Amino acid sequence: MSSFFSWDLVWEFFPKILSALPVTLLIVGIATFVGLMLGNFIAFMRVEKIPIVSQIAAVFVSFIRGTPILVQLYIVYYGVPSLLQAIQIDVSSWNKIIFIYITYGLNTAAFQSETIRAAILSVPITQKEASIACGLTKSQMYLRVILPQVVRVALPAFGTTTVALLQDTSLAFTIGIVDVVGKARAIGAVTFHTLEGYVGAAVLFITLSIILERVFDLLEKRMNFTEAKKTSFQLPSLSLIKKVQKIGIQKIETN
Repeated sequence: MSSFFSWDLVWEFFPKILSALPVTLLIVGIATFVGLMLGNFIAFMRVEKIPIVSQIAAVFVSFIRGTPILVQLYIVYYGVPSLLQAIQIDVSSWNKIIFIYITYGLNTAAFQSETIRAAILSVPITQKEASIACGLTKSQMYLRVILPQVVRVALPAFGTTTVALLQDTSLAFTIGIVDVVGKARAIGAVTFHTLEGYVGAAVLFITLSIILERVFDLLEKRMNFTEAKKTSFQLPSLSLIKKVQKIGIQKIETN
């Protein structure tokens, strides 16, 4: 049994696996940033029903959510360069990690856009009407009234998506990226003790997932509007939101 698995080797391999953690975290960080920026844009296009663009966005989201991320990775890494080559654009010199950033960024954007869109639609229509009645432009309405409520509603789902993204980075090794799983795989190939390397990677992923979940739980508690006066986190638009909500209620009662 000792020749099959050794805890001593797990701890021996762990520092080497840990050395690849920055690559994994960089993938998560860039994909999250790209996903939020593009996801907000997609959500806005679909909520506002912008002609043509909203239909294209809906098809994009449907495709990303309906296919495995590994398939998306292969399409971006193998398919896109071939298409670009046909129009005389050579990307063969690009670092492999760039294709990882593109794939995971697009994947995150699709899932985050649905989270953001659902959060926007959860805000009562009367608040939007009341915002216009208060003299706010559409941009001001979104930034000062809708967005603060969207953040609070979407935060739990955003945390779940981020943890899932962390775990999905384990597929980056399939195109040769030496991340946490890639390092564990390389160690196993050299030492012929594959299981110990993967156990070390599992411990690292579990630890990071717990930390992320704890961070988002704390953020969610601090952004609870009902406890806003008791916490150190307050949104500057809170008074405006209450004013808009009051006008919205009055509109309902009038009707």
